[in-house]
Amino acid sequence: MSSLDPVAKTARLTAALRAKESERPDGLFTDPLAAVLAGDSGRALADQLGNVPAIAIRTRFYDDLLTKVTGGQDGPRQLVLLAAGMDTRAHRLPFPATTTLYEVDRPELLHLKQTLLTDTPEPACRRVAVGADLAGAWPRALAEAGFRAELSTCWLVEGLTQYLQESDVLRLFDRITACSAPGSHLLADFVAGSLLRDPAARPVLDALAEQGAPWCYGTDAPQPLFTERSWRVESMSFAEVGQELGRWPQDGNTAGGHLVHAVR
Repeated sequence: MSSLDPVAKTARLTAALRAKESERPDGLFTDPLAAVLAGDSGRALADQLGNVPAIAIRTRFYDDLLTKVTGGQDGPRQLVLLAAGMDTRAHRLPFPATTTLYEVDRPELLHLKQTLLTDTPEPACRRVAVGADLAGAWPRALAEAGFRAELSTCWLVEGLTQYLQESDVLRLFDRITACSAPGSHLLADFVAGSLLRDPAARPVLDALAEQGAPWCYGTDAPQPLFTERSWRVESMSFAEVGQELGRWPQDGNTAGGHLVHAVR
């Protein structure tokens, strides 16, 4: 773990939370690889933060969307996970065998992940690890790995934007748009701007900051990020999705954030 930066370490935290969800009798999904990817460090972070229902909610929401989008006869056969972290969808979702799933993240994180998955059966689809810093020339690295910008793509930006400055968020979506052919899909989640100002959220925010991974960006209106770049967009709140899944109190705080599905 010493080679991972603080934000990369949160990938192990997310894996630990997926492992906890998988242990529930009413789990929203099953991730048999999450525990080994979390490790002791991920479990320690998860214990420190306590219950974080948003992780299970967004995982299930995007599991369902990714399966639906790629499952159609004319669906994209390129799937790109930006800041893929310890994601295991290549192994646990029924993507068509003709799908190529690109996992883009820091080389050291992808190397650790590959080491931990040494004895894991190969996924049904083609999985390609692309070691690149999202602040650098990741579109070029993606192209060198075989990605073709002229083909439709399904992008997933999950659990990332809150760690970026606003200018970096705008640049990220500019670059994604430049690589997206008509018929592409873009899935992304956002922390609510109001949540960053909510005193009730301060213990979690402080704990993340102490780990060197502060949340910097949030928005209460993510739609313009997409419409201004010629994407058709649908947005739901974590509260709406969570209540449908039975994981968000009916009278609970609705300021969690947004789950977005956009089509080009």
